[in-house]
Amino acid sequence: MSLGDLYHKDVLRLAATAVGAKRLGAPDTTVVRVNPICGDKITLDVQRDGTRVRALGYEVKACVLCQASASILGAAAAGATLANLETLADALRVMLSGKAPALPEPFTDYMAMQPVAAHRSRHACVFLPLEALLEALETAD
Repeated sequence: MSLGDLYHKDVLRLAATAVGAKRLGAPDTTVVRVNPICGDKITLDVQRDGTRVRALGYEVKACVLCQASASILGAAAAGATLANLETLADALRVMLSGKAPALPEPFTDYMAMQPVAAHRSRHACVFLPLEALLEALETAD
């Protein structure tokens, strides 16, 4: 499978849509994550109620896979709890291991990332926004 297979129309659409691609004015938590392998960077702002996402905003300087992943979270994370997002992370690990995933609603757009399974070095690109969000919620008071 070529790298071109990674950037199919669904991934490009998700990245271009860039849902939530703005910094929040008054975040409860801001997390900056950088992938040291490729240089992808996300600054993620979260307004939360405990460990539940109230609002999410981000600035991303990264590859299309990371941009698409951030956009999926921007569209679907409001209302999600830390437990919901941990379940999502587990399902993504299964999917990226090449097995059939059962992705939880409302995160089924991550199915577009199935071709990434064949490119282990790109898994971190998909996970970077989710790891930033998990960190933001794990630091909740």
